Amino acid sequence: MTIATITLIGGPAAIIELAGLRFLTDPTFDGPGDYELPHVTLRKTAKPALPAEEVGAIDAVLLSHDQHADNLDTSGRALLPKAGRVFTTLAGAGRLGGNAIGLAHWESRELESPDGDPLQITATPARHGPIGIEPFSGDVIGFVLSSKSHAFKPVYVTGDTVWFEGVAEVQRRFRPGLVLLFAGAAQTRGKFNLTMNANDAIEAASAFAGAAIVPLHTDGWAHFTESADDLERAFKALGHAARLRRIEPGVPAAFPL
Repeated sequence: MTIATITLIGGPAAIIELAGLRFLTDPTFDGPGDYELPHVTLRKTAKPALPAEEVGAIDAVLLSHDQHADNLDTSGRALLPKAGRVFTTLAGAGRLGGNAIGLAHWESRELESPDGDPLQITATPARHGPIGIEPFSGDVIGFVLSSKSHAFKPVYVTGDTVWFEGVAEVQRRFRPGLVLLFAGAAQTRGKFNLTMNANDAIEAASAFAGAAIVPLHTDGWAHFTESADDLERAFKALGHAARLRRIEPGVPAAFPL
């Protein structure tokens, strides 16, 4: 049986250890503080569970997007050149350069594991808010980690997205066994969500039948309107408590695939 080990760093940042490879999602390692974006100020309220210097070697960064500081901050940006590769959006790769590789929706790349068999990294659709948000939010993607030779269920990292048809399509194509779900019901421009709220998360849990749902990006920033506690209460109220797997920041958690 293949085991995926997940270590939550904070916000959207987590280490995924799978088939001998180490992945890092949306690197955010700065301490609390304010970030001035063109149209809004984002305020970070919590420090990471692990500092960047303790993360260790990273084979690939899975960067859902580079344009927002709550997904790539100053310390996270400094870490990128030290990783083997950085997979991100086409626009993001153009801005970052260096070891960044841009992926279109459903485009895949291979990364060789220590045993010589490749893992596939596939970019998945994400929509960072309601229909029509794209000119303001910019491009965002999620990721699926899968293998044709390793016998394990895929791992899905949603990236910053709301529930929409593109997310549902991931289940039809991959049937993941583990979903790292970015939630928090982020709001910066008005009373509409830029990431999944509890309703979206429950829709996802229903769609990804049998998969463990690990919430990320629920705490540590002032623009989140729902916490991990809110998410847990919603899941319990609707009888889905067993589907949600909260993990303690900084402590590796094992998930059989």
